[in-house]
Amino acid sequence: MTLIDREAELAAMDSALAGTAAGQAGIVLVEGAVGCGKSELADAVADRAEAAGATVLRALGSAAERELPLGILRQLIACTPPGVLPELTGEPGRANVGAMQAFSAAACELAAMAPVVIVVDDVHHADEQSCGYLLHLARTTRWARILLVLTESVHERGDDPVFGTELLRRPNFQRIRLERLNGAAVARLVAEQLGPDAAERLAGRFAEATGGNPLLLRAMVEEHRVTGAQEPEVGGAYAQAVLTCLYRCGPAVRELAEVLAVLDDLATAERAARLLDLPLATVNRGVQALSAAGILDGARFRYPAARAAVLEWTDDSARTELHRRAAELAHRSGVPASSVAAQLLAADRTDLPWAVPVLHEAAEQLLADGAAERACACLELADRSGADDEQRAQFRTMLAAIAARSDPGAAERHLAGPLDLLRAGSLAPARLAALARLLATQGRIDEAAEVLERITAQDPSAQDGATRDGANRDAATRPGQGGRWADPLDGLSAFPRWTAAPPVEPGGVPRPVRAASPTTLWTIPEYAVDGSSGAAAELFLRGATLSEATVAPIGQAVRALLLTEGPARAMPWCHLYTEAAIRAGAPGWQAAFTALGAEVLLRQGDLTGAESRAAAAMDLLPERGGSVFAAGVSATLIRASTAMGRHDAAARELARPLPEGLAGSFQGLAHLRARGQYHLATNRFHAALGDFLQIGRTMRRWGLDRPLLLPWRIGAAEALIQLGEAHQAARFITDQLGSKDAAHPWVHGISLRLKAALSEPKERQVLLARAVDELRTVGDTYELVLAMADFGQVLKETGDSNRANMVNRRAWHLADECGAHALRERILPGHTATPGAPEGGRTDVGYAELDARLSESEKRVAMLAVHGHTNREIAMKLYITISTVEQHLTRVYRKLNITRRQQLPVDLHLLGAAEHA
Repeated sequence: MTLIDREAELAAMDSALAGTAAGQAGIVLVEGAVGCGKSELADAVADRAEAAGATVLRALGSAAERELPLGILRQLIACTPPGVLPELTGEPGRANVGAMQAFSAAACELAAMAPVVIVVDDVHHADEQSCGYLLHLARTTRWARILLVLTESVHERGDDPVFGTELLRRPNFQRIRLERLNGAAVARLVAEQLGPDAAERLAGRFAEATGGNPLLLRAMVEEHRVTGAQEPEVGGAYAQAVLTCLYRCGPAVRELAEVLAVLDDLATAERAARLLDLPLATVNRGVQALSAAGILDGARFRYPAARAAVLEWTDDSARTELHRRAAELAHRSGVPASSVAAQLLAADRTDLPWAVPVLHEAAEQLLADGAAERACACLELADRSGADDEQRAQFRTMLAAIAARSDPGAAERHLAGPLDLLRAGSLAPARLAALARLLATQGRIDEAAEVLERITAQDPSAQDGATRDGANRDAATRPGQGGRWADPLDGLSAFPRWTAAPPVEPGGVPRPVRAASPTTLWTIPEYAVDGSSGAAAELFLRGATLSEATVAPIGQAVRALLLTEGPARAMPWCHLYTEAAIRAGAPGWQAAFTALGAEVLLRQGDLTGAESRAAAAMDLLPERGGSVFAAGVSATLIRASTAMGRHDAAARELARPLPEGLAGSFQGLAHLRARGQYHLATNRFHAALGDFLQIGRTMRRWGLDRPLLLPWRIGAAEALIQLGEAHQAARFITDQLGSKDAAHPWVHGISLRLKAALSEPKERQVLLARAVDELRTVGDTYELVLAMADFGQVLKETGDSNRANMVNRRAWHLADECGAHALRERILPGHTATPGAPEGGRTDVGYAELDARLSESEKRVAMLAVHGHTNREIAMKLYITISTVEQHLTRVYRKLNITRRQQLPVDLHLLGAAEHA
């Protein structure tokens, strides 16, 4: 391999070789840090000397053979045929002047035939007697053709100071110092080995990682060439090169490297000296040696992979003990709690009397700095310690707030301990408010109410405070202001206080609602026709940054947009915060916003998309089931599968075990709704009725009986109709139409559809036409298809078959789009492809062609005609004359090359969707 950036050094060696060939002995000492290419340069000199006809004798010093008498000299003698150099005689360990003279004389005789180059690599490891022979040779052969080439580590001199001093005094002595490679040289080497493109991408990082140490650099280049990995692997070529450098530095430096690797960010020469119980000067020399080799930058490792290699190499028990001692040293030194905790975590020890308070303080510091995973680790270690119940409840509550970032199920499980203490009467009052807030965040309303009742029992005036969002919390408890723990609902202080409308009993009598409720987080604003219901939510979302403190109110705001303003307003925010969760490396948050996106798609009537997105949310969970959160996602899957007619898939999801506490949660209501819809679809009407009535009882008990949140009366009415209880069904529909939410077109539309089922055909036609109009504006394709299917049926019953066929044709098309295949079969039995135009007519044209051909007025008229409206109805809706309607339709027929209303293409609904977006 070509030497890089060593041209000057090679030139000096060539000059020394030339001088030796001319009859003048020479001594060259090549020094440098470990791994900087001393041996490589010595090998290059030896190769050049052999190529020029010189006799080359080589020896390698090693720490293991340092005590072997005459070990180096025996290696040199072994390089020549027997008898050329004298056999060594005399008693080992004693100087033998006669033997030295004989060796020098024999070397001179050998040099008379051809120049002799003696290369001793790592001479600082040479034994004392061999050094004596080499020094005698240097003194007595000044005019012989002998070149003595020695390499030595600059930070690890030999034990014999006389040897180095005497060499330095020789007039033919020359010193060559090898430095680490600079950036340009690194780039040249990388380009030589990996190509110019790779050099442009990697040279800077490789230079930073290796410090220009040629050995480390070549190892990193080779590992990248073989594996293609961007970072070195444990046990790979780079790691082995680091360990080789440490081995060649000697045991003292290796031990120092282990200590510095354990200290990590706390590493200083002073702390290392205290842990090693060595003089600071000794440690400083070791630090300088490792810094010169490019392994350290100051007292810290230059590259994480180098530190990892050292830690991996260190004996497990020794490493654990070093971390424990480092933790004690750090605690005594007054370093930040987070740094002390890092050592405790590495040692997995809490048996020190101050460990638990330090871990708690560290968790608060780390949370304030946004290091949630490390904070969790501190709390979990503290929780495993001998902490008392009070402390463990605090740790578990904090863990629950943080764990939702990665696993909502784990966040739920963390609250089991505090709840057990609550029920045993052992949970301190100071822990109750945070526990109630977290339970409400997780949707576990009944358990949150249980905590609130305990708060009220202890202090009636504290009930309202237990459900506040933390706006009045001391500023010192906020992140970045004193390092205290941030409550996960603190972000609600920037969010408007939304309250549920008082639930209405049949007859219009409002039921009283408690002043404080654990459902605060789940309430939504009143619907406003002017679209202002979601203004506050969007204002909040535009300024919110995803964090532990804001994830709950962000979810609340997106859900409020979905329920009040529709899926089109909510979906972009789901995408935005899903991406934010991915960037934050928070799979739990990602699962939450992915699941919320599935709810949005389901509300949009995109059954296939909802099923796919809910399945993606499930895949993000470490455990598919077993949590309240997972049950909520499963409910979305069940509803989508049921609506698609995939009853087997829905049944498999329903067969999954249910988590404890689901019944008292919002996710439990979602599960009941999904199960009720499955029972309706599979003709189990009594079971369906029971599920929907249970939802109603629970929502009333919670004070959240809002059809926008969950229209349970619709499901109950459908079951009652199938059971022949029309009067009872009508009571539920009337009750829903009497609520404030009935002003919302979605609630109004689905209510009118059920009211029509209880009406005479003529009234049914009017109600269904209104239902279709309402649902067309809210973006729920599935509910629109249900209304249109019923509308087509009543048109057929009243003898308007042309309009019925047109409505059914469009309903079939929409059902096909949203994945409701069973509903599609009900609308037009036997059709397996998009139904075409009647015989003699033209086929449907595409959306772009329709948009280009028709004026805006013509689109509006044609779209209403596709919906099945009469000319008179169209005129009334658009505030134009019947004559104008007829003129518009005539032009539409001519432009589309059709002759009658029944041939209008189904793609016209897309124009309507665009117009109402």
